[in-house]
Formats: sequence, structure tokens, C-alpha cells
Amino acid sequence: MAYGSPEHPEDIRPYLEDIREGRPVSDGAVEELTERYRRIGGRSPLDELTERQRAALERELGLPVYVGMKHWRPRIADAVEQAVDGGADRLVAVVLAPHYSALSIEGYRERLEAALQERAELVFVESWHDAELFIDVLADRIPGTDAHVVFTAHSLPERILAMGDPYKDQLLKTSRLVADRAGVERWSFAFQSESPTGEPWLGPDILDELTRLHAESVEQVLVCPVGFVSDHLEILWDLDVEARERAAELGLELDRIESLNDDPAFVAALGEVVREALRLPSSA
Repeated sequence: MAYGSPEHPEDIRPYLEDIREGRPVSDGAVEELTERYRRIGGRSPLDELTERQRAALERELGLPVYVGMKHWRPRIADAVEQAVDGGADRLVAVVLAPHYSALSIEGYRERLEAALQERAELVFVESWHDAELFIDVLADRIPGTDAHVVFTAHSLPERILAMGDPYKDQLLKTSRLVADRAGVERWSFAFQSESPTGEPWLGPDILDELTRLHAESVEQVLVCPVGFVSDHLEILWDLDVEARERAAELGLELDRIESLNDDPAFVAALGEVVREALRLPSSA
């Protein structure tokens, strides 16, 4: 399961309305998102990449794999119907977001359970932030770098900390594991993609972190977005446009790791997550 993204400019308003659960969306919000998509080539590659991940995982597992989007097509409910109509009596659900938060992952579970209505057994993977092969594929992208590594993920409202939500702790654990595996000593963590909701969000923001690193005489930064598993708006705009522009203003050399997308090593990592959930033998 993935978040989803609009396919065409005319889809942007209904996409935002879906996220806001039907509440009105301002013309300004539509225009801003339209401009961001224009700057990254007209549309997000998320849907295409998610389909490629699905097909590759299906080959990896030798089992039917379906895609369901939280806020766009194909819907999670559509994927459930496909699976049930195909005779499935047990479903393994994996969100293409490795870290658990009640504000994000639970929304997928709720949609899934509402569509399934107990017509099949459900095995829901809440988190795979420390899966060995996932850590490996990230670590393989940063060994031997001379740059200061900044790990990033999507920010969430700060109130999750009072809820005891494990999101931030899981992100820091992933970052530590990757840094240790890759032998990286100079690293930090920052959030990105904060939404303007009027409440405090988790920080520091990546743009502020770049300013801090510049003040500490850091010259090279390598961004490793551990919270994202494919190229989409939060990568192509928030990092490749906004963060690069801030780095250029500061005189910082900034690069980021190649996104996981349908890299065979990442697909193998997803396969192991599913096999562990099903308690199937490893492919290794």
C-alpha cells in the first residue's frame, strides 16, 4: 500500500480533497501544488514506480501482489476486492513506509479492515524499520562518503510524542543502524515535508539543518531519506529543489542517495518482510 499521487494536473484538486476528506481546498493550495508538479516534470512518478515495485515483488515471492493507494487510484478497497475475488484466504498487508505512526499507518489499516470485512485472514505488518535487508540496501548507498550524512523522513505533528508514538524513535534507530553498517561517523537526522496545519511539527526541518551544518563549517552533505522508498514529490521537490536551493545559497555541496524504487536488492528486502510475516523460508 502507498499514499498515492495525482496522475494529471486536473486531478490535483480532487486529490487534495481526498486527503482533506472532502473539506474545501483553496485555489491557492491547488496552484501551489500544480506549480510544484510542473517544476518536477508535470507529475509524480510514484504510481508508476509503485506498480514496478508490485510486479517485481510478485516475481520475487511467486505470489499474487496487489497495489492499493490511500488517497488515489487504485484504492485499497480495489486491491482487497481483487485479492478476494482471486480466492485469497489470507492477506499480508505492507505499507511502503517503513516506520510506524498512529497518524499514518493506522489509516491504512482502517481502510483495509473496512474493505476486507473479515472475508479473509489479515496479517498486517506495522513496521519494518529495522529489517536486515532494508538496512543493508540503504547502507550500500553511503559507504566511504566524506560528506556529512543527513537522514530524513516526513515530519508529523509534534503531539505524537505525548501519545508515546514510536515514529521518531524508529527513525533514529534506522539511521543508527544504517550509519553503523556503512561506517559513517558524521551524521544527523532532520525532518522534511511539514504541512502548514498551524500546529508544531517534528523538527529540525532539513532546511534549518542545512543552515546549522553550514554554521559548523560543514562543506558536503549527503541526504539519505530513510522514510521514503521511491521517488515522488517529497523527494523530487522537497529535496531536489528546495533543499538544493538552500544548499546553493549557503555554499554547501549537497547530494542525495539514489532512491530505492524497484532496485532488486530493495525488492528482496520487501520479500523478506513478507516471508517473515507469513513465516515462510528465506529466499537466501
